[in-house]
Order: sequence, then C-alpha cells, then structure tokens
Amino acid sequence: MVADAAKRVLVTGVSRGLGRALVEGFVAAGHIVFACARSREATSQLSEQFGDPHRFEVVDVRDDGQVTAWAARVLAAGVPDLVVNNAGLINRNACLWKVPADEVDDVIDVNIRGVIHVIRHFLPAMIERGSGVLVNMSSGWGRSVAAEVAPYCATKWAIEGLTRALAEELPAGLAAVPLNPGVIHTRMLESCFGPHAASYETPTQWAQRAVPMLLDLDHRHNGQALTV
Repeated sequence: MVADAAKRVLVTGVSRGLGRALVEGFVAAGHIVFACARSREATSQLSEQFGDPHRFEVVDVRDDGQVTAWAARVLAAGVPDLVVNNAGLINRNACLWKVPADEVDDVIDVNIRGVIHVIRHFLPAMIERGSGVLVNMSSGWGRSVAAEVAPYCATKWAIEGLTRALAEELPAGLAAVPLNPGVIHTRMLESCFGPHAASYETPTQWAQRAVPMLLDLDHRHNGQALTV
C-alpha cells in the first residue's frame, strides 16, 4: 500500500543484497520505488512481486545512454525525492598488481562512472524542483583500507570525495550524502571474508535500520559522511 505522503525513491543495483532489501523496505513503508539492475530475471521478479506504481527496469549504469533513457522514463512520472546510488562491484581478493585490467575497469566503471551517470541525469530535475536527497553508497573501505581490495577501496574513497565536493555545489534545499552501510552479510562480503561473512547481520535486518534513516535525511545532512 502506498502511503498518503509517499516519497518517490530511486535505487540502483537491486538484483540482490542491500539493493533488494532497500526495495522491500521502502515498499513496505508505503513509498514508490523506481529501481534498476542489470539482471532481467531480478527486475522481472520484482515487477511481479510489487507491481504498479513501482517500476523495475534493466539498466546498466556503466552505460550513459541507458541511464539517459531510464531517467527520461522515470522523470516523466515524477522527480525522485531520494536517490540511492547502490550499484557496486568489488574485485576478487588479490594484490593490486595481480588484479586483471578488465576487472579494475569494471569496478571503476560501476562504482564511480555509474554513480556519476545517475547524478548527471537525475540531479538537475531535483535542483529545478528545489528539494531532494542524493545518497551515494560508500564503505568502511572508503574511509580506511585493507589488503587485496585496493581497486574497491580506491573507488569508495573516490565516492567520499566526489559526494562531499558535490555537496559544496548544491543549492539550498538539497543534500548529497556519502553513506557507509556498515558490515552486512552479502555476496560481496563473502568474497572477502569467506564463511566468516555469515556472522554479520543480513541485508533484511540491516534495511530495518537503514530505510527509516534514509527517509529521514534532508537538506540539513548535506555533505555529512554518515554510517548506518
């Protein structure tokens, strides 16, 4: 059921993990979700599960043309109140000099270029309206480092800097926030921690705290580096 004061929430990377948990949390809270993933199977499942007025589309955020077309369709239905750049990749554990070039490219293209594509095509409409919150998912490794995930660390440090710089550019009424989600049991964490990843909370448990926090963000949080 959609709440009377429903917000329009846009989320990228919703095929599994945090993205999917966010979709479920926002819908349960009565808000309208526009979301994307590269997996047609995942977006079809979400469309069947939730239906109108929510919309789930196959979009590769690395492709500026796909993001351009997606933004046109979403904005025709209304300007998002909250944008969550969640789509992300991590490299397989390896010393930097052993990470293949194409793997480095993929991590950079999704984690940095994909975020920028979404910002470029949705933020102007939010600025024109005079309100809105943009959240770029960072990481604990965007504020610290660890061995064997240097490409991922580099992208999340970039997100911290990019988002804080963007916050300096925004007019009154808007906010840009880099958000460290914390440590959650996802496939990404399994790739780093192996079986130990299971000792952390699930995405669904995390979303119970994250969704209310995200919905409460407003212009007063602009530029703040936050953690769930």
